[in-house]
Amino acid sequence: MTSMKGAKRWLIAGIILAIVASQFSGSINRYDLGILIDIGINIILAVSLNLINGHTGQFSLGHAGFMAVGGYSAAKFTLVVAPLVPESMQPLLFLVALLLGGLFAAIAGLAVGIPSLRLHGDYLAIVTLGFGEIIRVIAQNTEAVGAASGLTGIPKDTTLGWTFALAAVTVYVVAALVNSTYGRGFIAVSDDEVAASSMGINPVRYKVTAFVIGAFFAGIAGGLYAHHKTFLSPTGFDFFKSIDIVVMVILGGMGRTAGVIIAAILLTLLPEFLRSFADYRMIIYSLLIIGLMIARPQGLFTFGKRKGAAA
Repeated sequence: MTSMKGAKRWLIAGIILAIVASQFSGSINRYDLGILIDIGINIILAVSLNLINGHTGQFSLGHAGFMAVGGYSAAKFTLVVAPLVPESMQPLLFLVALLLGGLFAAIAGLAVGIPSLRLHGDYLAIVTLGFGEIIRVIAQNTEAVGAASGLTGIPKDTTLGWTFALAAVTVYVVAALVNSTYGRGFIAVSDDEVAASSMGINPVRYKVTAFVIGAFFAGIAGGLYAHHKTFLSPTGFDFFKSIDIVVMVILGGMGRTAGVIIAAILLTLLPEFLRSFADYRMIIYSLLIIGLMIARPQGLFTFGKRKGAAA
């Protein structure tokens, strides 16, 4: 388990590297830059879901719904407020938009977490899946966010620096939380909820906390995604998007932050490497995932301790 001091060093190093990478991003072609930003966004999504599915032992299939709430909230805020503030204030506006998206997603996580407290396993998965679909359908039928046509005209504010700095913050917060004295409760709830209750641990509080924090960072990722793609469509947050994030967590090893990060990188790059196979690309991708899951059901990257820390 990485110490708190070590986690802080990783955070500082990650932010410094993000700033340096952002300075040199102008020399990277747009295609490669877009992939790098996608990697950072997927790291945030996978690490935040790992808090819920890996460290707390829940099974959520609605992470794309939290991402959608954050993405639409952040994008709409930017579109409304950006014309009213000077150019020099745009970076601050972008940060506020991301935090607002995270806040709204956290509220959605609270709304899902509280009524789902008595549910476990498949039942919880069905509830969270239903939540994700509800969010998608609401977005698809709400004219204020573009309805089925999508939300357009979003400023391209997401940079390599912003993405990886926030990815570093996400990794640090989740690692610091899980490795803290308070965070041992997440692992206790995951291992045996009844035994945890008998020891005075309140599973309800830990489940809701995991949902709220996981949803918050999913909302941040949604805001980054919105200001990266400059266009949001309800189809981008469907069931399959949630499955993609779940696969990253499972492939990386449940509860292993370092493994989840590597899996997020691998599963973002793999479809790009398979583009030369044209129409067969996603078939090959799916077969590879199935093969990997059969060969390593415990996850590919299961080095280190089970409920470990950052990277």
